[in-house]
Amino acid sequence: MEWYYPRLAILCSLISSHSLAAAMDQSGQSLLPFLEAGHYFEASITAADPEVSGHTLGTRSDLINSGVDDYSTDKISQNFQYYGAALKLQLKPELSFGILYDQPFGSDLQYPLQDNGSFSDPTLSKQGTQINVDTQNLSLILGYQPLKNFNLYAGPAFQTIKGHVSLRGLVYEEFNGYNAIFKEDAAIGWLAGFAYQRPDIALKAALTYHSKIDHKINVTENVLGTPLLLVDETKTKISTPQSVNLDFQTAITLSTLLYFNLRWVDWKDFVIRPTQFGALSQLATTTMSSGTYTSGFNLDDYQKNQWSATVGVSKKWTQQWSSAFDIGWDSGTGDPASILNPTKGYWGVGLAMQYNPEPNYFISGEVKYFWLGDVTAQDGTYYLPLPGVSEASKVGEFDNNHAIGYGLKIGYHF
Repeated sequence: MEWYYPRLAILCSLISSHSLAAAMDQSGQSLLPFLEAGHYFEASITAADPEVSGHTLGTRSDLINSGVDDYSTDKISQNFQYYGAALKLQLKPELSFGILYDQPFGSDLQYPLQDNGSFSDPTLSKQGTQINVDTQNLSLILGYQPLKNFNLYAGPAFQTIKGHVSLRGLVYEEFNGYNAIFKEDAAIGWLAGFAYQRPDIALKAALTYHSKIDHKINVTENVLGTPLLLVDETKTKISTPQSVNLDFQTAITLSTLLYFNLRWVDWKDFVIRPTQFGALSQLATTTMSSGTYTSGFNLDDYQKNQWSATVGVSKKWTQQWSSAFDIGWDSGTGDPASILNPTKGYWGVGLAMQYNPEPNYFISGEVKYFWLGDVTAQDGTYYLPLPGVSEASKVGEFDNNHAIGYGLKIGYHF
């Protein structure tokens, strides 16, 4: 029985994937590997195959090239994968140290070239609207166990971010042809939390806070290759969001575990507004409002914070084989949503299997199916305080979309 509970706990942490979560949330920032007993190492890969498509609003003939009656976007989502690794060392009975690598936030979306010209440009650039964001995170964690069952932990988080955005199509009007390249930037944040564990009954409860991380990024902006220089160049501030994770598990029989994860992410404070884009948007809103509103708008932002939850059970069948099943939910970040992220949360179900050739090492695999939430897409001006703008900003509908996620993990206690 010595390794029985840890095996099931590891399986729970594998299947609690956030690969199709709201906004740009990706890895879920789990700290569970750091709470494993003794010395521990793991490495994982997660892949996703989303099927996201939509259509231009049928009432918006102004957003369709003349002579074209196809309003569809075709598939805009891209297959993607990300990686994770963790090393935990129990230096003393009361002192532990960990290194965690993950890719917490990301986005990869590209509208294909369509004759309708709504979200792509079939004449000049012959490109579609696209966004790509990549982050990498390395956390160093020091844990202190003042009592046998309690663990206090904290440490710095080193993060890099880079990406690019291209806006194409009739929906963007004067912004059609805009490009922004976000050069890689590095910054430091922190994390902290505490945990309570009872190994004899496989009870584990942990609360972890991740701080926001402020980046100041050099952004190159142009319109169809021509540099955009409306105002003096300054760095663009982007803050990846703060978040809170609550993890809980307990044995309900000698061979079965119940587990639960709740996650909150502060997306309402996340804003992308490059310098020249901001200046161009100010000119646009000044013209639109005849001078009564001059503040412009953001390239991308979110109106609601994200909540997500997973609940499931894991079962030990033999000394080598275990499995888990869970149900997941994600709130999304608002409806209508940005053209650059046209989904509204999900419901999902997952199944995982784990094989232990020996008690101290394993390989696990999982598959998850997601029903993605239906949403109306808006061009970025929906929330401007101008009469009639909110309805005019609605440009598309995205519904009946889904995704499949896959995960593979190896782990070793030593």
